[in-house]
Amino acid sequence: MVFQKQGAIIVGKTNLDQFATGLVGTRSPYGITKNAFSDKHVSGGSSAGSAVVVSRGSVPVSLGTDTAGSGRVPAALNNLIGLKPTVGAFSTAGVVPACKSLDCPSIFSTNLHDAQLVFDIIAKYDGLNCEYSRELPANPLKYYSQDLKIAVPIDMNGLWFGDEENPKIYATAIENFKKMGATVVPCDFSPLLDLAKCLYEGTWVAERYAATREFFKTNPPKKDLDPTVEKIILGGEKYDAATAYEYEYKRQGIIRKVNEAFKGIDVMLVPTCPLNPTIEQVQKEPVLVNSRQGTWTNFCNLADYSGLAIPVGYRSDGLPNGVTLLGKAFEDYALLDLASRFYKTLYPNGSRKVGAFKHEVGLGDELNSLIPKPDVSDSIKLAVVGAHLSGLPLNWQLTKVQASLLSKTKTSANYRLYALPVTGPVAKPGLRRVSPEIGHQIEIEVYAVPKERFGEFISMVPEPLGIGSVETESGEWVKSFICEEFGYTQKGTKDITELEIRY
Repeated sequence: MVFQKQGAIIVGKTNLDQFATGLVGTRSPYGITKNAFSDKHVSGGSSAGSAVVVSRGSVPVSLGTDTAGSGRVPAALNNLIGLKPTVGAFSTAGVVPACKSLDCPSIFSTNLHDAQLVFDIIAKYDGLNCEYSRELPANPLKYYSQDLKIAVPIDMNGLWFGDEENPKIYATAIENFKKMGATVVPCDFSPLLDLAKCLYEGTWVAERYAATREFFKTNPPKKDLDPTVEKIILGGEKYDAATAYEYEYKRQGIIRKVNEAFKGIDVMLVPTCPLNPTIEQVQKEPVLVNSRQGTWTNFCNLADYSGLAIPVGYRSDGLPNGVTLLGKAFEDYALLDLASRFYKTLYPNGSRKVGAFKHEVGLGDELNSLIPKPDVSDSIKLAVVGAHLSGLPLNWQLTKVQASLLSKTKTSANYRLYALPVTGPVAKPGLRRVSPEIGHQIEIEVYAVPKERFGEFISMVPEPLGIGSVETESGEWVKSFICEEFGYTQKGTKDITELEIRY
């Protein structure tokens, strides 16, 4: 309904693994959904059809669901963007539940721009219709710092399950992040892998049974049931409430270990799925292959992470695969921005192949026009001059505190601008309020700084500068850099007002 209100045309529903229980796309009474690149290979699941219709160009975007990787694995196997939002960011109203406490509607698209556009539209609080709906923060994280730290698994031995092609794609992603200036930090992912096991070896299977119990009580014909799915779900009957609590305690204990192990890490970089299996391989080992495909996805919602699967390249057999960026809850926008930066480095010519299209197209991965507008009511307006302006050496300080540019404007005609003696790596300007007879308008930029980050910004302001207030040309007073009186009178200070005017 939200889509339709925004003018979207709903084409139809797509095939999926039954009850969203699977990562292969072969567990459906309506038949197997084949990969967009090969009719011998699986498309990934559970949201198999949703991925394939985007990859083949039938629609530009589609919705899937993601409880254990269902919105990421099909993206990797069909050369798509797969955005798994923070749990609760999208309403699950109308979604047939798998595990209601963990379910996430997800987005498939060929580019980042479309993924963020859809996120903007449907990331709305829906507490009346969705028990697990959560409001986005007033000022969600929009980007990571340039010197970010990325965690990668310290030991991948055995976790590729014999595949020799996908490790190359993963290595390409790591090298590209290094080229971007990121610090890659090998970390022990074993606590997260232990957490992943809880999803199908613990009482969250009972949650799947709770969602389908009434259906199974009707004794549906066997022909309507996928035998593997039926076995998995009915396995949830054996758990009792006490065991459910035991597993929740176990989850919380593991999460404490994870938080300690990944202190100081900004983002995790993991393979999306280790294999590109054939349909025949899955039919021979339906549970084993499926389980292996969830190695790097099953823990995500249990740990309350946001996730973004991105395609990275092709194997020697022509099949695609990719990696997944994992961030903390509500870092969805920041992951999209990081992926955009990643593609600018990986594809400097500005184009790449998307979906199953045979030709390269413009990336469509620019996000500047779609960065969410800040909640000014929860921010402090700050006017800056000189080296803090866009593109200049100290603008990074504003970026660090997630400040958003609101406008480029001027002060009232009551100011003069001074160049203070250089006391650090960058020359600093001093803004001085004077009478209008000798003052002029000075170019400024006004930013919205989240209230919770304003103190952090002030800590980076050196003497003789401080934070006061400045009058803009519209008559509004906003916080701004000001300069103590001795800053204007000390030796080496120059009045550059006239230069500012000529500029």
